[in-house]
Amino acid sequence: MSLITALKIPTKFVRLKKHFGNKAFTLLDVGSGNKSATDFKTYFPNGTYHGVDMVKDYNYTEEDFGKMEAFYEMDLTKLDYSAIPDNHFDAILMAHIIEHLHNGDKVLEQLEPKLKSGGVIYIEYPGEKSTTLPSRKGTLNFYDDDTHVRVYSVPEVSKVLEGVGFEIKAGGLRRSYRNIFMMPIKFIHNRVKYGYIMASVFWDWYGFAEFVWAEKK
Repeated sequence: MSLITALKIPTKFVRLKKHFGNKAFTLLDVGSGNKSATDFKTYFPNGTYHGVDMVKDYNYTEEDFGKMEAFYEMDLTKLDYSAIPDNHFDAILMAHIIEHLHNGDKVLEQLEPKLKSGGVIYIEYPGEKSTTLPSRKGTLNFYDDDTHVRVYSVPEVSKVLEGVGFEIKAGGLRRSYRNIFMMPIKFIHNRVKYGYIMASVFWDWYGFAEFVWAEKK
């Protein structure tokens, strides 16, 4: 992997990369749009990818579906995950999904059986601090996105996970100094590609997001 490729790894994959390295593992990505499957196979060529989403047309390509072992189209709020195999996954990723769910605590509880013992889960979401940030195109303030329905916190998410047998390994403000260092380059890239600077470029600077990283006992 080149240095440029390593620097471009999506932040949501960083802890998975540190944990699994180049080992084979099976991921359940809850909210698998935005070309996530293709990105996953770039950084985890030995990994197996299962995607979950409400619809099949949220920034997906044929290449994405070709990278997936399976895709589960479902409304998470219905709490029916019978189509997803139990005790099958080494990791669950849930990045910027839970804030769209009014019953995200129940969703987490129902996903627990899908992980193997010793499996890990990474959850990322806009924290309470995001409700006080300035508004910007692409969501810098929690309320910029009208599909956000609930503000979660590290203590709340941690308590839910501990209640179904997880050990919390880390949690708090998600702040990547790599992303902060790359901001000037991203400013130029965004201006050229989109004509404006996306709000997500400022997330780490302002402390928009929180995360919880836990392991199933």
